Amino acid sequence: MHILGISCYFHDSAAAVLSDGVLVAAAEEERFTRKKHDYEFPQHAIDFCLRAGGLAAGDLDYVAFFEKPFVKLERLLLSTMQTFPRSHKLFREAMITWLGDKLWVKHLIQKRLGIPASKVLFSEHHLSHAASAFFCSPFEEAAILTVDGVGEWTTASMGLGKGTDVRLLREIRFPHSLGLLYSAFTAFLGFEVNEGEYKVMGMAPFGKPRYVDKVHKLIGLQRDGSFELNMDYFSFHWSTERTFSRKFVDLFGAPRDPAAPFFTPTSGYPSYFGERPGNYDELAARNQYYADVAASIQAVTEEALLNMVRAVHAETGLTRLCMAGGVALNSVANGRILRETSMEELYIHPAAGDGGGAVGAALFVHHMILGKPRQFVMEHAYWGESHDAATVEGFLKERGIRYERFDDEPALLERVVDRLQTGQVVGWSQGRFEWGPRALGHRSILADPRRPEMRDIVNVKIKFREPYRPFAPSVLAEYAEDYFVLPEAQRHYPARFMLYVVDVRPAKRDLIPAVTHVDGTGRLQTVSEEVNPRYYRLIETFRQATGVPLVLNTSFNLRGEPIVNTPLEAFRTFNDSGMDALVLGDVIVEKPLR
Repeated sequence: MHILGISCYFHDSAAAVLSDGVLVAAAEEERFTRKKHDYEFPQHAIDFCLRAGGLAAGDLDYVAFFEKPFVKLERLLLSTMQTFPRSHKLFREAMITWLGDKLWVKHLIQKRLGIPASKVLFSEHHLSHAASAFFCSPFEEAAILTVDGVGEWTTASMGLGKGTDVRLLREIRFPHSLGLLYSAFTAFLGFEVNEGEYKVMGMAPFGKPRYVDKVHKLIGLQRDGSFELNMDYFSFHWSTERTFSRKFVDLFGAPRDPAAPFFTPTSGYPSYFGERPGNYDELAARNQYYADVAASIQAVTEEALLNMVRAVHAETGLTRLCMAGGVALNSVANGRILRETSMEELYIHPAAGDGGGAVGAALFVHHMILGKPRQFVMEHAYWGESHDAATVEGFLKERGIRYERFDDEPALLERVVDRLQTGQVVGWSQGRFEWGPRALGHRSILADPRRPEMRDIVNVKIKFREPYRPFAPSVLAEYAEDYFVLPEAQRHYPARFMLYVVDVRPAKRDLIPAVTHVDGTGRLQTVSEEVNPRYYRLIETFRQATGVPLVLNTSFNLRGEPIVNTPLEAFRTFNDSGMDALVLGDVIVEKPLR
């Protein structure tokens, strides 16, 4: 039984293939087209997934789409009618895009794959999210929470998973959306919606939540876990250009200029910003206000999520929780859910956003439509494309690139650790690329976490990104509790997927300053030998050399680009940045020592 899952036409288009209920491959379209958050039909991702499964389109028993286009069109029509004539531009653009492609997904799937209409099935957006989390989890029974911007009508749902069944018990409907609330602040703070939300989360620790009362004017939280937005402050339901209204600006002031460098008195002023301005103190103080706004919306978002989790616990009585939807990537909130609610175990899908809906739709069909038993747990996130030694060396030889091959893995790892210890930055590309937005040791940039200057070096020379963005520690699972406040760290699946932010133990903060954020926290990834043997052995080699069982890990990409896939992309990123060495499988490419 072969099932292809597809998600597309909003952001992060993706495809996934199940064979007899077991995931074979999953990938976002952006990794192949190199268009970040590519939302088009995921033809390249589909082709890869079929290749990975040794399948042709004709071998597919079913194709599952992650939402219902006609229901989504209904929401667009009704919501724009309610706000007409202000929504006339939104209505016009919606009709152009929906009547062109989005509405005819079934026909497009038939045409692209050459399959009959009877093989094309549709899930619902939040049911796909729920299925992606529950059916990938190790839990036989669990509460479910899905939270995002919007699906068809639903923006959040609470439910229950048991065996091969998922039931969504309650929902919150558009325009009341926690995801769209956060996105409105993302835009106000000068970042791109659906791209910059994690920048807001990174900015928040540089501020104080001084404006929580103001944010509460925009959202009312209820005891039953529900919430309601005051729509007078928003325009996303009728405007194509802005997510927040004039009343929002009257409350919070002028939006931050997206082109202006962001820095506060405590964030530092990186050299790539240019010469320090004469009115530095004035600009830093102004930015401090925006950091305080970021801290305030982050605090209210956490409060809303905690409220929903407590409500779903009260309704189900369960202490295991599965989460998906884009808001489930808010790793700061996830850490608080674990610490401050009755939930004892969490499973958060590593591709919690719309991309993960491709897996969820396929699992929905397999279990809930076909009634097939469960036999899969997503233990890791390495479901993308790999490139064998012949491909790697063929590329390097064709380009005349000098490299050194290591047939002895310990020698390879020792070379890499030597480079890290001397302050070099290493690109690390191994095996199949990761599923979801986090680099988890297969497409990563690595550095020494003991060196405080590594934060600026990686930002300035490689990532060319904002100075307040934190870097993640990849830590050997058995040592995680020595460095981070995460009891029983090895049993937590979200920690494998870099989906918790937790406190760094005070005694360890000065030892690993490059991965300790300004508020004393870290977004850790636990690494076990069973899940990622080579990455584990690399970190263990670093531990033996330094006594520190973790490395600095950030995604292998330049600012504004998707994470790399192929050897060519990895080399270009290496060559166009200040990285010192590149590891492609068993070979190392090094730049001359400076």
